[in-house]
Amino acid sequence: MTYGCEAWTLTNRGEQHLRIFERRILRKIFGPVQNEDGSWRIRMNYELNELIGNADIVRFIKSRIAWLGHVMPMEDKRTPKRILQWKPIGTRTRGRPWKMWIAGIEEDLQIMGVRQWRKQC
Repeated sequence: MTYGCEAWTLTNRGEQHLRIFERRILRKIFGPVQNEDGSWRIRMNYELNELIGNADIVRFIKSRIAWLGHVMPMEDKRTPKRILQWKPIGTRTRGRPWKMWIAGIEEDLQIMGVRQWRKQC
């Protein structure tokens, strides 16, 4: 599911959908729970979190910062570095602009408290 996730731009809605999908799959994997009276019920979110050790798919995807750490020290002529620095020419379509990958990374770094990351690379 997370193949190529280092290039994803996650919005809050996308994060919510990923967490819902993850819980749905985990409920199928671990199956239902039988109550004391013999009836069956699905596992609750806190039970799933205990089973997987509070692992989270969104946290895993946001670990893409490591990829940035590999690309930033590259020479400017290398393809991944050129793509990261590429600024498209022309005009965008009407409406709110799409969230750029680097903007998502900068938000994650700001939340982590990393300042002036461009100078560190």
